[in-house]
Amino acid sequence: MSFPVFDLHCDTAFALLGADHNSAGSLKQNECHIDLERAKILPGYAQCFACYTTSDMYERLGVSPILMFERELATIQREVDKNSRRIGIAYTPEQIEENRKKGKASAILTLEGTAGIGYDPELLQDLALIGFRMATLTWNECNPLAGSHLTGGGLTDQGREFVKEAQRVGICVDVSHLSDEAFWQVIDMTDAPIVASHSNSRKVWDTSRNLSDDMFRAICRTGGVAGLNVYTDFLGDKPDLDTICDHVLHWLELDPDCRHIALGGDLDGCDRLAEGFDGIQSYPALANRLLQRGLTERNVMDIFWNNAMGVITKCCM
Repeated sequence: MSFPVFDLHCDTAFALLGADHNSAGSLKQNECHIDLERAKILPGYAQCFACYTTSDMYERLGVSPILMFERELATIQREVDKNSRRIGIAYTPEQIEENRKKGKASAILTLEGTAGIGYDPELLQDLALIGFRMATLTWNECNPLAGSHLTGGGLTDQGREFVKEAQRVGICVDVSHLSDEAFWQVIDMTDAPIVASHSNSRKVWDTSRNLSDDMFRAICRTGGVAGLNVYTDFLGDKPDLDTICDHVLHWLELDPDCRHIALGGDLDGCDRLAEGFDGIQSYPALANRLLQRGLTERNVMDIFWNNAMGVITKCCM
């Protein structure tokens, strides 16, 4: 059986800029993990495209985070416009479903890191108006909003303001990359479902980028979801499709109704994927392996589509 795919996180916008971080490649066909040609095999496709920025971008890449944000956003907007018969930017859950019925993919804009908007909560309303629907507070660094999983440190006053404003304007707060301390502070103050767009189970593979069982349960209590990441370092030792399934099966012990597990592949944001997973075209193979491991077709449909749709609907209505 074939399933539609709603993936909560990719870094394709950044990847399409190439080595010079300036020359945008084609979303229609490329050598990245995601392109529209390979996505044609999916009976429905919604992809969250992150605009990724960090505070040290100028030092590492020679491009300011604000300029990088502008280039990534322009790349997605331009590529969607060039391929408008096959994909469109979706502003509402209803548009995502309408596109699926028409055989058209949906692009949803998100933030990974906030350096590109100057960490400014006042810009969130404008971002929501142009289609942004999810935002992390940080990446791997401590910034004026919060500490990361690598640095530690909690939310700042500005970070608390950011969370409140994001939820007010209908942008889902994404806790991937946050420190444990900042994660729990977000949980304590949230008024809406929380998303960990690309974080796996810490019980299955112990790394600070993954979620402890208590964290996963807390996300469930908010009505949110955790998105499965297919990056090697967040899965296990020499991971394959079965390793990805192991994370799902553990979460199902905590979420037996399968309402809080989704997809967040981190495609084009990492160089090593689980064996047997090569890009967007590999999601059908993962679905089949999940069925072989005992999940029902309804379980897989929930993970691949329904749960992400549900949380976007709750956050953005």
